[in-house]
Amino acid sequence: MVASTKPSPALPSPSHPMANPGYGKRLAGDEDPHADPDFAHLSPRDAEIAVFIDHLDDGHAMGHKVLAAEHPRYGQQATRSSLTRITEAGHLRWIKEHITVEDNTMRWVTRTYWSRTCRSAEWWAEFARQRNGRIVPGDLRPGLARTDEPELPEPEPQPESGTDPESSAPYLTLAAIREAEPRMRLSEADCRSLAALAEEWLTRGATPQDITRAVTDGLPATVNNPGGLARNRLENRMPPKKAKIRQKAAPRRARVTRAVMACMSCDADERTTEIRGGMCPDCRAEYEAAVAAEEAGLLDAGYVPDTFLAAPDAVYEVVDVPRRAAEVRAAAGLPPRTEHAL
Repeated sequence: MVASTKPSPALPSPSHPMANPGYGKRLAGDEDPHADPDFAHLSPRDAEIAVFIDHLDDGHAMGHKVLAAEHPRYGQQATRSSLTRITEAGHLRWIKEHITVEDNTMRWVTRTYWSRTCRSAEWWAEFARQRNGRIVPGDLRPGLARTDEPELPEPEPQPESGTDPESSAPYLTLAAIREAEPRMRLSEADCRSLAALAEEWLTRGATPQDITRAVTDGLPATVNNPGGLARNRLENRMPPKKAKIRQKAAPRRARVTRAVMACMSCDADERTTEIRGGMCPDCRAEYEAAVAAEEAGLLDAGYVPDTFLAAPDAVYEVVDVPRRAAEVRAAAGLPPRTEHAL
């Protein structure tokens, strides 16, 4: 048997960065199961990058710069070109969704949808149309502030008007100490002045018996100042505050009120320009010019493991992709890119 010479495809590492909440890879759904021929219709390089993307988890970053930094063999230009061909093949689409939250705040957000199965342009158009009206949790959507309600501070307990302090539970607890321990004969004035401390003990979950033990345990043979000793012990032996149970506010819901196709390379969408095969006309012209330049040997889209890494080796020149793209457009006789007004 002849061993296969086909290299094993690179797979994402466990440390592959996550996108901001709500962004990153999102499955379009209705996927076929994994199979060897999944991406046989793509070129070897495009198929390898497709396998890499397919093994990313939901929410993993999908930008071509991140993929190039994480992939061991391909740089930014190669990854960007492959993403374009993978998009044209029907595996990727960028869709802008207009979100309206229950509190009537509104945002536009851009989603990156992935399908292991090839989808037609008509399928993706219907997928975007069906996003309209979808309910989504408003507190986890990108571009929206989290809607967890802040914890409301509990009001300070106020004494009831007309209540006799000497009939309150803290006062009666202190007054009873003299019966439990004659050396701690607290006067009426002591009980009134210490009532606030005793009330704090009770508020923190202590019982009257806990207060009595704290004040009377381990007393010296003679107590000259019962009130002062009781205050010292009530302050220094105060139990910790009980942990408050935070009531998590129910997440607000949001609704997708509009969804439009967006260009994979820029911020343009079909409200202002035609989106065909996942790209606007300007980006498609730039891409086609780059392909022509690559075929002519002007751009190296092959294996460039060091050029686009975060810390490239000194022998390589870091390529400014937008500048190179502008040069390619000029060399191909294309006009400069135009800005799309929203």
